[in-house]
Parts: sequence; C-alpha cells; structure tokens
Amino acid sequence: MRMRALSAGRSAAIPGVFRAGSTAKRRAGGSPVSDKAGFGMIAHISIGVRDIGKSKRFYDATLEPLGYRCIRAARAATGYGYGAETIALWVLFAEHPVAPDEQSGFHVCFAASSAAAVDAFHAAALRSGGRDNGRPGLRTEYAPDYYAAFVVDPDGYRIEAYFGPGET
Repeated sequence: MRMRALSAGRSAAIPGVFRAGSTAKRRAGGSPVSDKAGFGMIAHISIGVRDIGKSKRFYDATLEPLGYRCIRAARAATGYGYGAETIALWVLFAEHPVAPDEQSGFHVCFAASSAAAVDAFHAAALRSGGRDNGRPGLRTEYAPDYYAAFVVDPDGYRIEAYFGPGET
C-alpha cells in the first residue's frame, strides 16, 4: 500500500475540527474563541509516525481507558484521528517524523476521568509497545491532588494521562 505522508512544513487540511453546534464563538478573522463548553486553546495536535499500523494499535489500546477512540481515518494523509466526540489528536504517517528528544520539553497530556483510568492508561501503554516514563501516582510537586502517569510511545513521543484539579 502506498502511504501518503505530510511533507515537512506542510500540514494536511483536516475538515471538521471546529465542532458544529458548539458554543465556541468566532473572533473577527474566523478563529475560534473558547468558552466553558467549547474548544480550549488548541483545536488539535498532529504527530508524525513511521509505522502507522503499530501506532494505531498503540493509541487504540492506550487511549481507550481514558474514554477516547479512533473517530476516523484521515482524508488528506495516511493516519487516524482520536478523541471523545471530536478529533483532538491526529496520528499520521510521516516520511520524516520529528526525532525524539527527551530534553525538548514537549509532551502531550490527556485528561482522565479518574485515577483508575490513569492506571489503566499506563498498563495499556506498556502492553502495547510503549515504555514507562513515570509510573502512576500523585505528583504533589505540581499540585496536592495531581495524579498522573507518563509513557513514551513507539515513536518516542512522551505522553501523559492526568487526573486532578484544573490547571491555572
């Protein structure tokens, strides 16, 4: 199967990111402005991966305990969109994905509904080809009830599941 990849410096046009019927408003110029029921600051994040099959298996298993699922295949590239109701994460085949750099500070944090969901996320990630980057537990250095787990996906992206207070 020939795979379509994103070129460096170019992103796929991915329709349907702004949820129709949401209460998010649009500013002059058309960009969404969040309110409590609409989008936050980021509409979606895309990551490039070398082996889309391996990554799909990993993200299907790892995100399921958090209540997220593969919503659909991408239309403008080879990959998949994940979320609860709308797509917030695109996992896309890339000929030249960003090289892993544990010192970059970059990671993606997924919201969890409970500490048990964080635990299940971590276990699923390890069973599905991820590696541990911080066992589930309280991180009181962040907040008294910040419960999180950290893993590294098969392509080296650092991901976290978090349950606790809202961040300010």
